[in-house]
Amino acid sequence: MIATSFFNRDLSWLKFNDRILVEAERNTVPLLERIKFLSIFSSNLDEFYRVRMPVLLALEKLSNKESNDIQIDDDLLITANQLISDQQQRYGKVLKTDIIPQLKKNHINLIYAEVFPEEIKKEVTRYFLSQVMAFLQPIYVDETSNFFPSNNELYFLINLKNGEKSKAVVLNIPSNELPRFLKIEQNKETFIVFLDDILRHHLKDVFPNDEVLGCFSFKVTRDAEIDLKDEYSGNLSDQLEKQLLKRDFGLATRFLHQPGIPVNVLDLLKKLFNLKKANMVEGGQYHNLKDFMSFPVSLPNLSNEKWSKICNTDAVQKTLTEEIYKNDIIIHTPYQSYDSILRFFNEAAVDETVEEICVTLYRVASDSKIVNALISAAKNGKKVSVLVELKARFDEANNIKWAKKMKAVGVEIIYSVTALKVHAKVALVKRKIGDRTRNVGLFATGNFNESTAAFYTDHILMTANKDMLREVELLFIFLRKREKPTSSDLIKFEHLLVAQFNLQQAFLNLIDREIEHAKKGKPASITIKMNNLEEKVLITKLYEASEAGVKIDMIVRSICRLIPGVAGMSENIKVTRIVDRYLEHGRIFVFHNLGKDDVYLGSADWMNRNIYRRIEVCFPIYDRKIKAEILDIINMQKQDNVQAVLIDEKMNNIPVEPGKIAIESQKEIYQYLKNKI
Repeated sequence: MIATSFFNRDLSWLKFNDRILVEAERNTVPLLERIKFLSIFSSNLDEFYRVRMPVLLALEKLSNKESNDIQIDDDLLITANQLISDQQQRYGKVLKTDIIPQLKKNHINLIYAEVFPEEIKKEVTRYFLSQVMAFLQPIYVDETSNFFPSNNELYFLINLKNGEKSKAVVLNIPSNELPRFLKIEQNKETFIVFLDDILRHHLKDVFPNDEVLGCFSFKVTRDAEIDLKDEYSGNLSDQLEKQLLKRDFGLATRFLHQPGIPVNVLDLLKKLFNLKKANMVEGGQYHNLKDFMSFPVSLPNLSNEKWSKICNTDAVQKTLTEEIYKNDIIIHTPYQSYDSILRFFNEAAVDETVEEICVTLYRVASDSKIVNALISAAKNGKKVSVLVELKARFDEANNIKWAKKMKAVGVEIIYSVTALKVHAKVALVKRKIGDRTRNVGLFATGNFNESTAAFYTDHILMTANKDMLREVELLFIFLRKREKPTSSDLIKFEHLLVAQFNLQQAFLNLIDREIEHAKKGKPASITIKMNNLEEKVLITKLYEASEAGVKIDMIVRSICRLIPGVAGMSENIKVTRIVDRYLEHGRIFVFHNLGKDDVYLGSADWMNRNIYRRIEVCFPIYDRKIKAEILDIINMQKQDNVQAVLIDEKMNNIPVEPGKIAIESQKEIYQYLKNKI
């Protein structure tokens, strides 16, 4: 076997975002959906600057130091910046030369860096005077100023002149308080106006005694808190921590600004905002184009065809629990209705036989019906235990809010330990019927969140399997202790695969079994679908399986460090990436096992953080019909030749060769599940 090698994780992620941009560029995608993909691209890039760019800049400083933990590439930052620059140019081109003209053909006029048409000026002014003015907070900046711009919020830098005196003002663009876009209907035409431009147009009303010499948009991006232990180990992690402290990355990683700010003013802002170490990036006139997600137009002929939600559990004469006792039930969101999951918690909240409910919550919906059901359950006298992950990045405040509400009514709130996130998605409902205990549970690949369930493809299993439920009960008992596992043998999991206990070793064993079959000349194959693939031990084992002749199909949505198709290392591994109307999120693991097909679903990607720093749960599919259904779904995705691309040995996204029949897997899966009902 040749020496193993791996793609860089950050460049791989940028290549995933490139795939998002391709959807915005495709004329075959409905126009309003293309705008959503522009929004997703922008949102992803913002997160990259907040989460990853600080680390890349710190790595650059360490590039001349030896480390056994990671290969440090001197050109990594240069390559990343070049990729981002090329993508942003493509972004601007497709928006200005394709999407905006196409909108205009459909009588939708997005006013983009142009003068307002006369017919809308009165309405724009009315809106400014009645709505916008109330939120404006101009700040005059000079050497004595102590103003500090908020993270990722929008501002104008305005140069003013009053007689012979010049001054600089920072003016907030109140996009957190008001919609980013104003829609005006006029003479059968729809006009869409940026909030930014409404403000630009009325600067004279804000500064009536001054001459406006220039107005430039900007924003400051600060890093999100980075747990480097999630990504790196040992000495390198310590070095990075020190480097980040030196560079003050808690303050700013990027200053994105419209070109033309006078040099002396730019120098002043660098000093005032402590931007000395931040990336100074010239952008366009508009920032935070992730706000395109709220583009205020909805037309069926310019959007994806609406797919009605499939109801998988229609039983109303019996409780859902009675149905689960008879057979396992699986829900595939968003194709199938999430109502069954809401019903699961609602029934538990009012059922007199329910004594206890245990659940893990990672990202909670802002108006969570599930949490409200748990609150009702506690008020109804049931013991309710909830593991709330307070370190769910960007959702910390929302999770804290709900934790406080639950605690106030007597819910037992369990917080994870500092160095160990709980990312598992499991729930247990304990019933006492006479002198018998009859439990039911949920095992999911995604969060218990009805909002994200509308556009994340996930799988939720409802089961009364005693062995699986006993093991999840043992897991909750352990989590209550708020301790890190001292040994992988602390709990003997025989059915569930649980990170920190048996998950990594179990996957290695399953791969080894396929290797042994291949070496004996027997059929051997592995199919794995996940969001991110990074962890080197498992990737190396897949390389070993490939060399032994095991056929391996990978569907990896975003980060992929495995290099496919390399002779002597990975020639039997194929990696595809699917981007379509829904975000592919479910994790599926299939091991051929001489035709018996061991199938697991779960919460765990193969990332360092999932394997070494989190509690994750992957669970077996024992029900014969459900197993066949999962295999059908994953096979449809393997055959996708419309929305899938192949990742080649150079990290490029290569379109799949079109077959005689076009197969768009998400559409095929929807139709398949619909036909089953």
